Parts: sequence; structure tokens; C-alpha cells
Amino acid sequence: MKSTAAPQKEGLRINKEIRAREVRLIDSEGKNHGVVPFPQALELADTAGLDLVEIDPNSEPPVCKILNYGRFRFLEQKRAAEARKKQKIVEVKEIKLRPGIDDHDYDTKMKAARRFFEEGDKVKITLRFRGREIAHQDIGYRLMTRVKTETATIAKVELEPSMEGRQMIMVLSPR
Repeated sequence: MKSTAAPQKEGLRINKEIRAREVRLIDSEGKNHGVVPFPQALELADTAGLDLVEIDPNSEPPVCKILNYGRFRFLEQKRAAEARKKQKIVEVKEIKLRPGIDDHDYDTKMKAARRFFEEGDKVKITLRFRGREIAHQDIGYRLMTRVKTETATIAKVELEPSMEGRQMIMVLSPR
């Protein structure tokens, strides 16, 4: 029978889970005690009424700190939640146009595109050709260049206008 390896513990090791003979010890005030034998470090943590936490297991010898592990985990979770909250997920918004779009309708669509850029989202402009309109792709290219020039100050072209089947697609991203 083969012996299976002990499963690796997720997260930091504390107190008796630490497997080093000597550790570099930092006390609860942040004072460095240098390299100390593990039993002595564990005893110092017990007398302080706190936990011995392995902060950097990869260094030689491992760095351990005396602290309140419950409070430490709580602060780490709080920091991680704050970092997640500050992240911005970039979405791709789509604006659909037609070759014969009227000026007022076009202005309304451009107003929506500006709002999307202000929110930090990318905009995918889709120009759909129906029926015999596909024969007049030059009208579509002129419309796409009009969009490109009007949004040049607030957006940059990420994907140039190209045909995909019966529709022309262009992707713009905020500057």
C-alpha cells in the first residue's frame, strides 16, 4: 500500500502546525527578536495570550509573528473585500444602427454611446444590412467613419469596421 501525502493546509499555519525548528520571530509590537528556536517562540506567544502565525513560510528560516489570529483573518477579509469593491468590470455595450438611419435617431444613439464611455464601458457598433442594402456597403463605411470622427475625443477604435456576414462591426473603447 502506498502512503498518501498529507494534504496541504489552505492559508497560514498557526501555533503547533508550524513545522520549522527555528523561526525568525516578530512580536506583537513589531519588534524583531531574530532567529529563535520554535518551542521558545511558541512559549512567548502563549505567555502573551496570542497566536504564533507563520507569515512567510518560504524564507529560511520562516518568518513568524505573534498576533491575534482571529483579528488578523478578519482584517485580511476586510482588505480583500475593499479591493474587490474598487475593481471595475468593463462591459461591452452594443449600439445597433441601420444604413438609412435618420439624423435624430443617430444623435440619440451617439448620446447613449457617450454615456457608455463615461461609465468606462466599451461600445460595439453594429450596422445591420437587410435585403438589397448589402449592395451599398460604402454607405455603411461612411456611417462608421462618421461615428469614429465624432467619438475621436472620448474613444479610440479597438476594432476597425469589418464585415461579418450581413453586418458591419466596429468596437470602440474609452480613452
